This record gives sequence, structure tokens and C-alpha cells, in this order.
Amino acid sequence: MPAKKQQTHAKRARELAVKEKRERKRAKKAERLAAAEGVPTSEDDSGVSPETSQDESAAAAVPAPVEAR
Repeated sequence: MPAKKQQTHAKRARELAVKEKRERKRAKKAERLAAAEGVPTSEDDSGVSPETSQDESAAAAVPAPVEAR
């Protein structure tokens, strides 16, 4: 089996960076919304708000499939 190309590693790194940036942005938005509503936040080290379970946050990151007509 041939080794993976360096381009593949770079693409994966970019995809991970974008995913992490989106997660951080989502967490910041949730924190600002909670602050605006006056709800205290108690986030753990994972960066995911306690109101959203890990499965829900992962599902929110994946877009819904588009049905072909």
C-alpha cells in the first residue's frame, strides 16, 4: 500500500482547523447569548456548552443531506 501524500495530510489539517474554529465560534455565540439572557455559564474544558450534549453538537456540525430530485 503506498504512503499517503503530503497533500492529504495538509488537507486534513486544514479541515480540522476549520472545524475547530467553527466549534470555538459556536461556543462564543452561545456564551454571548447566555450572558445576554442573564444565564450563568459553566463550560468545561471541552468548550461545549452544558446545555448541548456532545452528540448534539457533533450533529449540528454536519449539514443535513440534500435530497436529489
